[in-house]
Amino acid sequence: MRIVLSLFALALSASAERIVRFVSDDGQIYTGDAILPEGTIDASKSTSARVIQGDIFSNFTVTQEIKASDCCFGGELYADLFVQNISSLLAPMAPERTRTVRCVGFNYAAHAEEANITIPDFPILFFKPWTALAPPNGPVPVTEGYQTQGNFTSEMDYESELVVVISKTAYNITVDQALDHVLGYAAGYDVSHRGWQIDRGGEPQPQYSMGKDADGWAPWGPAIVTKDIIPNPQNLSIFAKVNGVTMQNDTTANMLFGVADLVSFFSMGITLLPGDIIYTGTPSGVQLGKADPIWLVNGDVVEVGLEGLGTCTSTITYSNATESAFDPVLGFTGVKE
Repeated sequence: MRIVLSLFALALSASAERIVRFVSDDGQIYTGDAILPEGTIDASKSTSARVIQGDIFSNFTVTQEIKASDCCFGGELYADLFVQNISSLLAPMAPERTRTVRCVGFNYAAHAEEANITIPDFPILFFKPWTALAPPNGPVPVTEGYQTQGNFTSEMDYESELVVVISKTAYNITVDQALDHVLGYAAGYDVSHRGWQIDRGGEPQPQYSMGKDADGWAPWGPAIVTKDIIPNPQNLSIFAKVNGVTMQNDTTANMLFGVADLVSFFSMGITLLPGDIIYTGTPSGVQLGKADPIWLVNGDVVEVGLEGLGTCTSTITYSNATESAFDPVLGFTGVKE
């Protein structure tokens, strides 16, 4: 037993690279450090992870993969204490851990220009509710009020974004202090309905909330990639594909306001808490502003991703549900009829 305990202690590490949350084949939910398959750095392709023990915002340990021959006692193997299979990938954090989801409008000059919007002097802030948070792979629900009705067109659009996860409380911090308050980064899809955002936005336009805040309209992940892996978030390629066709292709170097600027600005008199999330804006290439836009329809597949962070793949799914599919631990759980 003493040997087993010693080996157990040696199999723990205090650092993680790609933090994922998932349902394993035993039906339990785990947080882990994704084990990447050979030839990819996209955690959405991972089939197993080293289990994380503790709180990712304070004290935690990551179990290390070990050879079966190195960890046995009484003829029993203990490798399954350390590594779990991924049956279903969830958002990297339970939605209930997030107090605010803060989003940035028109943070790339080319996107502002294509939408005929004046380039902002300060970051444009809007919020999504935490009921919008969803796993990186799955359906995006379009319920009846967002579908085409009479002369009102369902103008569903795609937006690929860099997502920032806050690690510790921030209040009136400087730009130089900002990245010290970041746990890591992920990819995110800011699901947008231009009909509600613009056409029914009222005055002054736009009306962000009804056009962006529905349940399941903030898929993100597949992992929180820590700052050890991404020391500079301002040099990442970013893309979006619709049904396999590239629609957005840019770099975070073109953000008007970088991550440090945004974290500092959003802490101005408004407390940022551990687990808060920032969607940092989308580059050009969306349908908004096009002369003949092709809006997303039922069954369209949207893939968003960033260099080094992985991909999220979502399917536009019409629904006439009258019952919520949101769960505070699982997030959006699927489309109900």
